[in-house]
Amino acid sequence: MAATATKKKGKCKLQPLGDKVVVSRDESEDVTAGGIVLPDSAKDKPSRGTIVAVGTGKTLDDGSHGEMQVKVGDRVLFTSYAPETIEIDDEELLLMSEGDILAVIE
Repeated sequence: MAATATKKKGKCKLQPLGDKVVVSRDESEDVTAGGIVLPDSAKDKPSRGTIVAVGTGKTLDDGSHGEMQVKVGDRVLFTSYAPETIEIDDEELLLMSEGDILAVIE
């Protein structure tokens, strides 16, 4: 079952195709564990986030769609080089393949 990422204020909808997912990246930490406040330029972009939309699944050789292993609302850990960054209604979202997701955080 596919889900569409919809921005409440805007009219833009984003429906990923195939085995693609849309992820909202978690916010980066403002303060280190030692209490040091980090400026924006020094913050690492986290490689974790929440899935906001999923595609229909990878198209198999027989034309059917494989089942997605993740669903909307899952918190995931993904590879840092994989996602395509897109901006919709002033919100940064990430578009990536399901295969770029390393783990589901429970």
